[in-house]
Amino acid sequence: MQYGDYIGNVTRLAVELANTGTLDEQGELVTTFFAEHEITAPPGGDYGELPDLVRAALAQWVDGGAPVAVHRLLRDYPPQMHLSDHDGGWHIHFSRNGTPAERWVGQLVAAELALVVAGDPSVTLGRCAASGCANYFVDQSRNRTRRFCSNACASRTTVAAHRARAAKRS
Repeated sequence: MQYGDYIGNVTRLAVELANTGTLDEQGELVTTFFAEHEITAPPGGDYGELPDLVRAALAQWVDGGAPVAVHRLLRDYPPQMHLSDHDGGWHIHFSRNGTPAERWVGQLVAAELALVVAGDPSVTLGRCAASGCANYFVDQSRNRTRRFCSNACASRTTVAAHRARAAKRS
């Protein structure tokens, strides 16, 4: 696995947590991450204040503000940096296997968002441009021009623009 892909996957976890307030225990990414790192999801998917803090961190970064919430994540969930070779090659981990889920996710997200804020070029964050949608997304496309969180939001926006143009012509 390329380390940029790992950072992208963890950032996707952060985006899911911010957008939904929890992590989909049945989702492939969460299932894989939790199993590999001996993490048990919290009862009822409750991550405490972490989703709000991650949402604030994403908003500050996407809006060009100071990364105050990332600093708070680093303070409240200080990463425990160490090397792991579970995928057949050495790479950096930011939380120990078996750590309680909220703490594990917090440490991981704190470290990865700090890397993104510090300019990791492999990950770009954005907020959906669709009217009425405030979701965040990770853009790892080649040209970093993604504007929507999903195809549904992109399609809804395109259809609305088409209808508005058609109404003007009528």
